[in-house]
Amino acid sequence: MYLTMKSVIITSAFCLSAVISHAQDSVMFRRISDEIMLKGTCYENLRVLCKTVGHRLSGTPAAAKAVTWGEKAMKEAGADNVWLQPVNVPYWYRGKESLELKLNGKYKTVPALSLGNSKGTDGKTLEAPIVMVADFAALEALPDKDVKGKIIFFNYRFRQDFVNSFEGYGDAVAYRWKSPNIAAKRGAAGVIIRSMSTGEDDFPHTGSMHYDDSVVAKLPEMAIGNQSADALEAACKKGTVTARMTSECHMMEKMVPSYNVIGEIKGTEQPERIITVGGHLDSWDVGEGAHDDGAGCVQSIEVIRALKAIGYKPKYTIRAVLFMNEENGNKGGHAYADSAVARKEQHVLAIESDAGGFSPRGIGMEMSDAQKEHIKSYRHLFLPYNIHDFEHEEGGVDISPLYYKHKVPMAGLMPDSQRYFDYHHTANDVFEQVNHRELKLGAVVMTQLIYLVCEHGL
Repeated sequence: MYLTMKSVIITSAFCLSAVISHAQDSVMFRRISDEIMLKGTCYENLRVLCKTVGHRLSGTPAAAKAVTWGEKAMKEAGADNVWLQPVNVPYWYRGKESLELKLNGKYKTVPALSLGNSKGTDGKTLEAPIVMVADFAALEALPDKDVKGKIIFFNYRFRQDFVNSFEGYGDAVAYRWKSPNIAAKRGAAGVIIRSMSTGEDDFPHTGSMHYDDSVVAKLPEMAIGNQSADALEAACKKGTVTARMTSECHMMEKMVPSYNVIGEIKGTEQPERIITVGGHLDSWDVGEGAHDDGAGCVQSIEVIRALKAIGYKPKYTIRAVLFMNEENGNKGGHAYADSAVARKEQHVLAIESDAGGFSPRGIGMEMSDAQKEHIKSYRHLFLPYNIHDFEHEEGGVDISPLYYKHKVPMAGLMPDSQRYFDYHHTANDVFEQVNHRELKLGAVVMTQLIYLVCEHGL
């Protein structure tokens, strides 16, 4: 009887403690939310980044200007320590470019963007007939005489049947990444692709591609928007279409010195244990990089500002990182992970926001099943903030080297994905396309997750 009563008392005490803890966590969640939604500076920070720096391809003077902006913003957020971590990055130069399509008997210039890291036409005009194929298999089925010397139009559509648009992107992106390699092996002269886009518009999407070492001929590659692709498709079905491609783009020979921008709040009890949160500071050289990934950068800075503003003393060190060169090399992510390994740092968790500044819907996780279940046990705390999806494996490109080299659990903020690939890597990715409430709500969720891990471990 005594042992039974003792067990009941212990169990009751444990349950009461859990109830009190969850009540305290709920109060802290509300404090975090109120601070960011009512006093947050992330939207204004994004305005300054987009409108005074603009797009910021790694290696460019604009990227260097963004580093200066990021260092200043970290200090203004109240970080205990702010520093720049050196990283050498590639510099891809776009230059002048144009694409003309001979439709209805005369040439018409259409909106087009060379793909990042590609080699253009050396400023000369490549004029050749277009051969349209639906996919890689269709190209493989063509005889060599129908491919040699032609410009291949890969008319692969972003699949609309994937409700999660990132799944559609994952399905289609191979046509951006490796089409020139496959076409070169068949003797083609150039490549045009339908953009990786969900938008019913004519904004072409850039993004990185890659030349295989085994391929001698580095073909020029351009993307066109969905409306131009529809017109080209219709014309190709009627007869022969000729294109004129002209582009100056090329990769510079030398790497350029740059930096990751890092700010942190020092932990009070176990400062050697680190939670990293970040986004990437670089963007492509069109638009303003507002959703990709200015949003993730200002949200990460907001984590520092908000926790400082409410007077929270984290047990662990919280580190916000603005990574350089995610778009075409991930040199910043590797530099950060290599430094962590060399310094034998103890990272508890890495979190990334790189899916746009839209309304948050979930938290993706790449970690052990036990760690996932631990975070899911707090689902009820997140539900009032419309966070319900904890089922996807998700992290981020910048933090993935920490995961693979240092075995650090990682998580990714998952906003509503339906509009992201309307803007992704386009001239339309500008500040005006970001909603201030949605942006702030993403910062709220990131801050809440960090608070939970600081208080209850992982």
